[in-house]
Amino acid sequence: MNRLLLMNGPNINLLGKREKDIYGNFTLQMIEEELTELVRAYEGDLDCFQSNHEGELIDCLHRANESSYDGVIFNPAAYTHTSIALRDAIAAIQIPVIEVHISNIHSRESFRQQSMLASVCYGQIAGLGKKGYRLAALAFLENK
Repeated sequence: MNRLLLMNGPNINLLGKREKDIYGNFTLQMIEEELTELVRAYEGDLDCFQSNHEGELIDCLHRANESSYDGVIFNPAAYTHTSIALRDAIAAIQIPVIEVHISNIHSRESFRQQSMLASVCYGQIAGLGKKGYRLAALAFLENK
């Protein structure tokens, strides 16, 4: 069975309300529903977690490592550029993590262009809007 974990970091709960020119009109709930449907089509399960708190995201990664997940789809949001602690948590677990960003972090402000996490992730998808989440899920679901 395919079992995936979708994780989202700070302010992703405000999708559809914040900076629509950058992040679009869709909501986190829409992303979660679409991915749940996709994963179910592959006879799998998707668990979803969002937090605005770094420690809670780290704890979620630790718990995921003790579960039977095949992969983690993770939009760490602003923590991408600042969190060595999240980088270390990803490096410490055995589950592959794909880093996802709705906007193209490489074409934004200079402080957003560096990911502290990319080097310990299985892959990174940036700039494709909510489709990036779908592509990350398919990378896990179709590469078994």
